[in-house]
Amino acid sequence: MSTPDDTLTYVYAVAPLTTDLRDAATGLRGIYGSPVLLLTAGPDAAQPPLALAAGHVPHRDFGEHGLKHHFEDLEWLESVARAHHDVIQSLALHATVLPLRMATVYQDDDRARRALAEQHNVFADRLAQLADHTEFGVKIYLDPTSAAPPESGNAAGTATPGKAYLQRRRAQHNAQEAVYSQAQKAAAAVDAIGSRYASQRVRHPTQSGSLSGPAENVLNDAYLIPDAYAEPFRAAIAEAARAFHGVRVEVTGPWAPYSFAMPPAEPRNAAAGEERAP
Repeated sequence: MSTPDDTLTYVYAVAPLTTDLRDAATGLRGIYGSPVLLLTAGPDAAQPPLALAAGHVPHRDFGEHGLKHHFEDLEWLESVARAHHDVIQSLALHATVLPLRMATVYQDDDRARRALAEQHNVFADRLAQLADHTEFGVKIYLDPTSAAPPESGNAAGTATPGKAYLQRRRAQHNAQEAVYSQAQKAAAAVDAIGSRYASQRVRHPTQSGSLSGPAENVLNDAYLIPDAYAEPFRAAIAEAARAFHGVRVEVTGPWAPYSFAMPPAEPRNAAAGEERAP
């Protein structure tokens, strides 16, 4: 299929070319409702055959100048990110996928195919490691109410204002120390469970602001779990979490392996037909 002159080829992921992948891509739509296509490197490509899940997007929005403008538009970014994620998750239900970064584009389909052929061995090796695995996230949050000092009762009423203030500060400090101690123990328990079940782990920066809400996020890890161990992993985390007070342990997933996808080769000049991934 040729690429219209006013569009670019947007790639979502790489995956082994199977009947299940073809079925999953049939009727699937991505950014701006564009149909999801499977681009292959051609009949002479190395084995195993791989495909790029791709679509066509307007050059005005995804060219260099358009992206610079849109990357300041949070509403646009959220819409594109959601569509990007939905395509990858839909395919991941039926195939092993290697997610690519949002806004990875090529000048046309032929140049995307050429890049797939050039990086075939890198992609194939990584996909082999990800086969029959799923990503799960584990986050630990501090309960914002648990660090509040207990009511001091009548004792505070008999103290001077200065002494009462110091008592409240000391009680608050002690409560915070107790919660952080629980969080450290919870993190150690999660780490031990991950060591037992996970093939790989990635430690992400903790979340803040609107991403974490009123609770303080103190751990934000991703684990690559063999599918056979997914439920035992979840159950072990849930069981361990019950032992800790003042903290909340949250498991998210299953996800496509975003945290474990090897980044594409260093981006080069898109005008020359090579990948550009802002």
